[in-house]
Amino acid sequence: MKTISRFFNDESGATAIEYGLLAALIGVAIISAAGTVGDRLGFTFADVSAALPAT
Repeated sequence: MKTISRFFNDESGATAIEYGLLAALIGVAIISAAGTVGDRLGFTFADVSAALPAT
């Protein structure tokens, strides 16, 4: 009976899952931000290229 009680009171697995979910959320945010920055950088290079005189 003591073993079962200890099993239900152990929260170490829950903490690991929470850290995993937090890491996944941060990863999604980084990927989203990188995509946005990449798109804006592409538009900036296109604008600079269009502004340069053709040789």
